[in-house]
Amino acid sequence: MHQRPLGRSGLAVSRLALGTMTWGRDTDPDDAAEQMKLFLEAGGTLLDTADVYGNGDAEAVIGSLLDHLVPRDEVVIATKAGLTPHGWRPRDGSRGNLLRSLDASLRRLGTDYVDLWQVHGYDGHTPFEETLSALDHAVSSGRVRYVGVSNFAAWQTTRAATWQSAYPTRAPIVAAQMEYSLVERGIERELLPAAAALGFGVLAWSPLGRGVLTGKYRNGRPLDSRAASEHYAPFVQTYLEPRSSSIVEAVVTAAGGLGVSPLEVALAWIRDRPGVAAPILGARTAGQLQGALRSEDLTLPAEIARALDDVSAIDVGYPEREGTGDPHGFS
Repeated sequence: MHQRPLGRSGLAVSRLALGTMTWGRDTDPDDAAEQMKLFLEAGGTLLDTADVYGNGDAEAVIGSLLDHLVPRDEVVIATKAGLTPHGWRPRDGSRGNLLRSLDASLRRLGTDYVDLWQVHGYDGHTPFEETLSALDHAVSSGRVRYVGVSNFAAWQTTRAATWQSAYPTRAPIVAAQMEYSLVERGIERELLPAAAALGFGVLAWSPLGRGVLTGKYRNGRPLDSRAASEHYAPFVQTYLEPRSSSIVEAVVTAAGGLGVSPLEVALAWIRDRPGVAAPILGARTAGQLQGALRSEDLTLPAEIARALDDVSAIDVGYPEREGTGDPHGFS
């Protein structure tokens, strides 16, 4: 598997990442181990997790597999902190909470450092400088190698990146983890141009549009799918609508012409978008992951990529349009 730099940092990551959101809940440890084996054998290095995945169980599963399957220094572990679904507020970016969460993550992972640590969401109740100071402390203490943010708006991400770059002693923002797929291209309005200008890489979560781009929902909701799951049905419902359906049909048509699966087409498209360091593969089973890894052998012909661009295009209005240099957008 090809390796890429994460933004303009020195951290190299595999251009596909293995997501672990279902580990410890919908994916048992044995199947998680099989997924990791497949991923490592394919040359993958980047493991994505978070302290809230399975209430910490996902990190614990990774920790149980480290050294048993792969030496610690041969994988890149990315985790997140800051979501507090059981607390009095949904996000807590306070210095105390973030650093406590980091220490708990390290214990579960069975390691003394993580390669990439990300704030999982913007907390408007905590001073921005306090949140970012926790990132600096985590790096200076040796517990974290690189830092980033996740699910921040473009202005929030840009503010964080410029604040951190203002002084050489601060830890630079090297990554933004965001939802991005053929059915969700909103980050193209502002965040991707900011990434290009400021030098952070994008990690794309849900690159298969929460599963709809596989084509599995074209004729209903399979009983073993996320749309039929108590946990994930509302999560998938967002893209079970006419616009997404038309995009899915285009993906299915392209896949048929190329002799590959719709999943491979959707992943190859997102993997090769400008600014993307890696899409995150969120398979529930080893079989699903094996299908996703086949996308590594696929490069979309230019005409097919353009056709998918067109069918999934989003509106770019004022003021974002001004940044494109469109002379017809200014008055």
